[in-house]
Amino acid sequence: MALERTFSILKPDATRRNLTGAVNAAIEKAGLRIVAQKRLRMRREEAETFYAVHKERPFFGELVEFMTSGPVVVQVLEGENAVAKYREIMGATNPAQAAEGTIRKQFAQSVGENTVHGSDSAENAEIEIRQFFSGNEIVG
Repeated sequence: MALERTFSILKPDATRRNLTGAVNAAIEKAGLRIVAQKRLRMRREEAETFYAVHKERPFFGELVEFMTSGPVVVQVLEGENAVAKYREIMGATNPAQAAEGTIRKQFAQSVGENTVHGSDSAENAEIEIRQFFSGNEIVG
């Protein structure tokens, strides 16, 4: 099986609670490698572009406000079947429905403050990675 890359965000609720190391440990324990990572404060325009697919949804404004409310950690993860593997270890969007041992079951506070984002397809991973990383920042 070929290596695949996916995109991850540790959201403001995670960075506010100093969970970067714990989430990274869960990612690495699952067999994914962190090949790029940086902490940044997402600008409004970046958040609106990133979540443009949700622009017509009633929660769009709240989501943009949340994602710009504090630092985030953006990452590129690499491994076999990385997109599916990361979605599995993230757990369901609603932490109450997430499986035991998943990141969201362990750390998420609510559906809105659910600790992490992960790409939902290899195609979207490529788009999301390009929004935050240039090629020389990704070191496999």
